[in-house]
Order: sequence, then C-alpha cells, then structure tokens
Amino acid sequence: MAIDAPAAPGVAPTAGAAPGPVPHVRLAVVGSGFAGLGAARQALLDGLDDVLVFERADEPGGTWRDNRYPGCQCDVPSHLYSYSFAPNPDWTRAFAPAEEIYAYTQRCIDDFGLRDRIRYGHEVLDATWDDAAQLWRITTSAGPYTANLLVAGQGPLSEPVVPDVPGRHRFGGVQMHSAHWDHDVDLTGKRVAVVGTGASAIQIVPAIQPLVDELVVFQRTPAWIVPRFDHEISPRKRALYRRLPATQRAARAWIYWSREALVLGMTGRTKLLELIARGADELRERAVEDPELRAKLTPDYAIGCKRLLLSNDFYPAVAAPNATVVTDGVAELTETGIVDAAGVEHEVDVIVWATGFKVTDHPLNARVHGRDGRSLAEVWAEEGMSAHLGMAVHGFPNLFLLVGPNTGLGHTSIIFMIECQLAYLSSAWNTMRARGAAVAEVTAEAQRAFAQEMQDRLAGTVWLSGCASWYLDDEGRNTTLWPGFTWQYRLRTRRFDADAYALQPRRPAPVPA
Repeated sequence: MAIDAPAAPGVAPTAGAAPGPVPHVRLAVVGSGFAGLGAARQALLDGLDDVLVFERADEPGGTWRDNRYPGCQCDVPSHLYSYSFAPNPDWTRAFAPAEEIYAYTQRCIDDFGLRDRIRYGHEVLDATWDDAAQLWRITTSAGPYTANLLVAGQGPLSEPVVPDVPGRHRFGGVQMHSAHWDHDVDLTGKRVAVVGTGASAIQIVPAIQPLVDELVVFQRTPAWIVPRFDHEISPRKRALYRRLPATQRAARAWIYWSREALVLGMTGRTKLLELIARGADELRERAVEDPELRAKLTPDYAIGCKRLLLSNDFYPAVAAPNATVVTDGVAELTETGIVDAAGVEHEVDVIVWATGFKVTDHPLNARVHGRDGRSLAEVWAEEGMSAHLGMAVHGFPNLFLLVGPNTGLGHTSIIFMIECQLAYLSSAWNTMRARGAAVAEVTAEAQRAFAQEMQDRLAGTVWLSGCASWYLDDEGRNTTLWPGFTWQYRLRTRRFDADAYALQPRRPAPVPA
C-alpha cells in the first residue's frame, strides 16, 4: 500500500535522553472528540491499523469533556446527536445532558477499540510537511513523530475566547470560562456576572440564578430564542429501542428531516422563518412582563442570521428579582467588579466568561506548515479561509480537515457532517491504495472553485442578512457554514473525487553515497 511507510522502531526520546528513532505512524489524528474518534475508527476499518490520536488533555471527549458547566445540554435532539453506526438506546432525555454525551463518547472509545490508540498530554506544537520524505513531521508536547497522513479533528469549538478587557488581571474575585468551569466554586449567595448571552450562557443563567444573591448578565446582542421541546424518554421507550433498533432509527430519521426543513427558511423562503419568529416573540412576551427588559431582549435582526437558541427558562431567569441585564458592554474590570460602557460599576464576586471560541483562528492553524513553509493560518490570512469540500487545502498534501471551512451547521447535527467526511476519507485512502499513491494534494483550481461556489450559494441567505455573527470572518464572508441541505453534502462526499487532486507515487529511497 503506497500510503504506508515502514514504521521507524523505537520511542520518542525523553528529556535529557540521547536522541533515538522517531516513531512513525501511517495516520496521526489530532483531537479525541467526535471527529477524531470517528476518523480513527474509520482508519482501522480500512486497514490503516497504525493509527494514533493525539490529545492535549489527560482524558478524551472533546467538547463534552470541556463543557461541563451547570445546565449544559445538547441543543440537537439526542437520537441525531450520535453516530448513526453507534446508536444509543439509553438517552434519558430528548436533548441529552452533557454528562450522558460524555459517557457516550467513552463507550464509543471502547466499542471502537481506540482506548490504546489515544496519546494523552500530546499537544501538537508543530506539524510540517516534508516534501522530500513525503510525510508529516509532527512535534508534540511529549516528543516528535512522523506520519504519512494527518487528520485535523480538533473541532472549531475547542479553543475558548476570553476578551482582552482592560484590568482583567486586576479583578480580585473568581473568573472562569464556560468551557473551563470550576466546580469547586460554590456560587450560593454570591454576586455573579455572566458575560455573553449565546448558547452556553442561556443554559448557565437559568441553572445558577436560583442559587446566587445577585446575577448580572452582560448582553451585547439579544438572541432569537425558541422553545426547547425537551422531555424525558421513558424507560419503556428505551427498552423498545434496545429490543427493536429500527424504532430508534425511525425516530432519528424523523428528527433529521424535520431539521432539514429549516434550511428552506434560511436560504430564501422567509415565510417559514417568520412563523418561527412569531413563536419566539410569543415566548418572550409571555415570560417577560417588564416592557423595558423585554425591549432589551428583543433582536433587531432577521431570525436565523445568528445561531438560533433553544430555552424555556432563560427569560424567566433574567426577569427574576435578583437578575439584571446590562446592554452597555464591558469597559473594564476593577478589583471588585465590572465597569460597563456607561461608567457604572457592578460589584461581583465571580465572573463567568460565556464568550465563545476561536472558530476561524484556531491556534492549530498557525502550527501546521505546508510545502512552502507557510502555516495554514498564513495561507488563509492571505487568500481567505477555504478548503475543498471543507477538508483539503492546496499546498498541504495528505492533510484532511474535519469540520473545516464551510462545513459547519446552524440547524442540525454536526455529527452528520462528520460522518459524510469519514466516508470521503475512507474513499480517499482506498483510492490512494488502489492507485499506488503516496501523496494526495488538492489542486488550487478545485479549491478555488469550491470556495467560490460557497460564497455564491451563501449570497442572499439569512446568514448574510446584516448581523455580526461568529459565522463571519473579518472580511464579512461566511466561511463557517454549509449553505444548504446536509443531504447535498453527503452526495458530494460519498466518494473521493480524485480528479480534483494531484496523486504522486512513492519516491524511491535515496541510495547512500
């Protein structure tokens, strides 16, 4: 198999030890969340049995390892937020809590036989393509490796953002990001500020509001919030799913197609979105009696332009007597609290930063270097963030991205897109094997054509209707979302489009002089 290379014997040298052979693998995967675990499983199924997963933390799980804040819950129905090839009949709720999703990932690791494939404490510090040797040279925090193929499965929601607010290090109380929740901090009776009103904040706020003495919520832009139709999945129904798996597959299919219908509104058929907006308005009006507060919480942009949020209890929480919503923004931190843009200081004991993630500028992008030595971050800064089918970038041979540019979603389960990409990877590896290729590199023309198609299709959608969202880059381009139905993406990724790539055979080893 041409993408195979003989594994170098030995182990990575330890600090202070004499240099030894650098370990080699056929496939290196970055990240042990849904994307990385899926890629490793697929590789094993395809006979790429020499696989390692590099995980910077000391345990696997990705997003659901890190996000364990109070009230943390998936906003995609449980039956759809799981691998189709590993259904879980034991979800206890229609929208699974974080603890159950994390437990599901752990079961998958064991079921897929990946437990001994994961290397913890292995943060990827650099990955550089060696064109002469036709492999990736990878530096991790635990030592060097080489690999024929590299899959970046770290995910777009893995690097938290904390705004560089003046005085941030002066604050004398507790600060934590929603993705790094400190469960040793007891919030009972405390004065707490939550900065942000996005997907994490609307779960945190209702969970902590009954506990705290004062709650100050800093809102930059109000969100469109629709009801969460959550409910318990009864033990009887769970038993049915275990005995008759087809019933759970049917439930998953119903959820999938009902979610796909939302695309009609987001890509131009505004009547559907108007209907959803009406329900969101009714939810807000029922829950918030104070007209001044209701006005603060009412969006002035098209529904769907930013991520739609699901909650039944956020509005009652911020309307409670111990809660205050501040819309003037965070100007600076003092030793005792937050000063808003109007000059008012809000004294608090704890600050929760529910301020999202580095979606378009993940640190790994600056650590992956292609054929000409430029990093992925540098290339994207100069040419715009793009990848063919969201997975392959010209100048970076044998690198495949999972949940890359324009493959994110605003309406359904990202795991569906990951499975599409796994099918594409499988076809790519098998095509390379069949054609005796050691290297696959997407052409610049194919990558440009896909990027242009994405921008053409996004024009006129609700995502480009005028609001500022994390979907957009600094130039105002939506380089995050897939602009249509996910079944269309599945059709595009069923098989590897080898005509879009330059395939190279393995070069003969140099003859010693």
